[in-house]
Amino acid sequence: MQKKLQSDWLLFLGVLLFLFGLLIGLVIPMMANPRMGLTAHLEGVMNGMFLVILGLIWNRLAIKDNWLSYTFWLTLYGSFSNFVAVTLAAITGAGKMMPIAGGKEGTTLVEGLISFLLISLALAMIFVCVVVLTGLYQNIKRSDDKATTNQ
Repeated sequence: MQKKLQSDWLLFLGVLLFLFGLLIGLVIPMMANPRMGLTAHLEGVMNGMFLVILGLIWNRLAIKDNWLSYTFWLTLYGSFSNFVAVTLAAITGAGKMMPIAGGKEGTTLVEGLISFLLISLALAMIFVCVVVLTGLYQNIKRSDDKATTNQ
């Protein structure tokens, strides 16, 4: 997938996730764990904004196409799985990995799914941030090299 198309998809899916975050905010009082529902609302809104911002800077990343592709898909996975994990926890009342948000222990299946999503998305987003920072740094170096050459 080309860089421009990836950028456009990041913008579109970012606004979509932002909308999901807003909509989940409307049903917070109906959730088994309203405090976790607030967390789901915030995760949707913040991850949506992250995708939009990333879409806006995507063309500035100076990284190889295969790394760009990995980063694109891991970004989408991390952003949406974060929203899904916390929403699932809010609806079921589960989420013992998130005690500050009031998560209680749920069924083995639900806890396993939430835990898998939380751990895998954390690793994915750390990878994404490292690659994006590297791509931005390489872009700065290229710009600096061009400026030095032109003097």
